[in-house]
Amino acid sequence: MIIRVKNKHILEIDDFQFRCCIGKYGLTNNKIEGDKCTPKGKFSLNRIFYRADRILKFKSKIEKIKIKKNMGWCDDPKNKHYNQLIYISKKKIKCEKLYRKDHKYDILIELDYNRKKIIPHKGSAIFLHLTNNYKPTAGCIAISKNDMKILIKVLDKKNYITVD
Repeated sequence: MIIRVKNKHILEIDDFQFRCCIGKYGLTNNKIEGDKCTPKGKFSLNRIFYRADRILKFKSKIEKIKIKKNMGWCDDPKNKHYNQLIYISKKKIKCEKLYRKDHKYDILIELDYNRKKIIPHKGSAIFLHLTNNYKPTAGCIAISKNDMKILIKVLDKKNYITVD
């Protein structure tokens, strides 16, 4: 099964199409931290993160991780943990908090963007996450909660997403 971002409004999964939204400034081949662009490429789907207090139990062939209040994703290019899951302590580390008041990160899928050999300033925290209004993202791809539930049921570790 191939997942493909066809354009800034359509995510295709085989013969199915879901409405989506992408970065405010569209797609790019040269992602830079904070540019509000979604990177082009072919990315594995690494892990699913979810809020157990908001999402009922679900089955998935991809590793699932419950989001805790102290979890974040480092987006500071100068930090040695750049573009990695971190646990927030009393130290101030610049990061994207995963435990949010809004519902965008109630469930999200980590994309394998800038993960194998992490390059500072190349972009971080690129996820497939939730939206309820389809407003542009800061660089991620977002779909509705109902579409995410459908997607998660059919995914496995062999799947990838193509953004072109």
